[in-house]
Amino acid sequence: MNQLARRLGTGDAVVVGLSAMIGAGVFSVFAPAAAAAGSGLLVGLAIAALVAFCNAVASTQLAGTYPSSGGTYLFGREVLGPWWGFVAGWGFVVGKTASCAAMALTLAAYAVPEPAWAGRALAVAAVVTLTVLNLRGITRTALVARLLLVLTLGTLVVALVAVTAGESDAGTRQAFSLDGGVLGVLQAAGLLFFAFAGYARIATLAEEVRSPATLGRAVLVSLGITVVLYAVVAVVLLRALGPDLAQTSTPLSTAAAGAGAAWAEPVVRVGAVAASLGALLALMAGVGRTTLAMARERDLPGWLASVDPRHQVPDHAQVAVGAAVVVLALAADLRGAIGFSSFGVLVYYAVANASAYAQPTVQRRWPRALNVLGLVGCLGLVATLPGASVVGGVVVLAVGVSCRALALRRRSAAEGPSRPA
Repeated sequence: MNQLARRLGTGDAVVVGLSAMIGAGVFSVFAPAAAAAGSGLLVGLAIAALVAFCNAVASTQLAGTYPSSGGTYLFGREVLGPWWGFVAGWGFVVGKTASCAAMALTLAAYAVPEPAWAGRALAVAAVVTLTVLNLRGITRTALVARLLLVLTLGTLVVALVAVTAGESDAGTRQAFSLDGGVLGVLQAAGLLFFAFAGYARIATLAEEVRSPATLGRAVLVSLGITVVLYAVVAVVLLRALGPDLAQTSTPLSTAAAGAGAAWAEPVVRVGAVAASLGALLALMAGVGRTTLAMARERDLPGWLASVDPRHQVPDHAQVAVGAAVVVLALAADLRGAIGFSSFGVLVYYAVANASAYAQPTVQRRWPRALNVLGLVGCLGLVATLPGASVVGGVVVLAVGVSCRALALRRRSAAEGPSRPA
């Protein structure tokens, strides 16, 4: 038996989604977005939220019909065909594995700024520890995610109150300008989308929730809470830092210091570590389950399709994901990780919207216009991401497609065309 256990209720699923969305991104994503959009940051945030909403309703509609592990990898296969599913699954696995490494490195940067080797060692230790935790069962994952989420939200409240109540010199700062124009706003939206992509983790847990309706409620509730929180943080940072927001890698800490609330900086640091741990935990759980789904369909090595008989988790897939994240955490540079992750996830959701659009009327819960808007939004934001992220994403996507084509050719030669590609 290689089925996962249905143990998660709506609250657990919401916590997993919130932990993935309200993670390290809230402590770091606003600076590169502000550099791209200037005073149009909030417009970029609204665009990212709109595209995320379209993606969310497409995912919930599909998950209601196909309540099994794999998310859009499964949906694409079932509705559009195996190749579409593979493109979605490969984009998700590659993009989110890189995102896991980014979360680990963000944790290290806040916890151990110097020396660099100590930070990377801590990042590796965190990945190994969370891999072991994920191997103990999904209910333990949800419990730890809940604890880390409470700590993260508490930290954000303290930081926002300190910045708002402090003696900010924002009134003397030069006004923000819309130097990036429309392209800058769209690029900021693509970068900010990184922060909203956590609801994908809920869809990948479809085989472990108690009912399909749980998925729809969990996705919309977690996304709504996250949009409101990010909007509040963005407004506070824009008022406190002005143009300086684009120049700092730790905006909340910088804003607290500028407001005369230096006491809040250690609190923000602890919160950033907790947020990174929560996001990393949820991300690794989701990537492991998509890997499991792909291995079941022989799009990845069959060894990865194993499910632990005691804890009923994808044990081999989880170990493989953890090992890949360790390698990236030791070798990768944090810069550019957000853009690369956004590329993979936007491709993933483009397939989700196309799949939802193709569903028959009897399976539909939302109008097709939302699927069209979501598909156009995903492709448009991909095109406006930083050039290096787009080039890297296209190359990795092409490598995956080429490897699958070669594997299918060899399989066909060995056993005949017994299965569709």
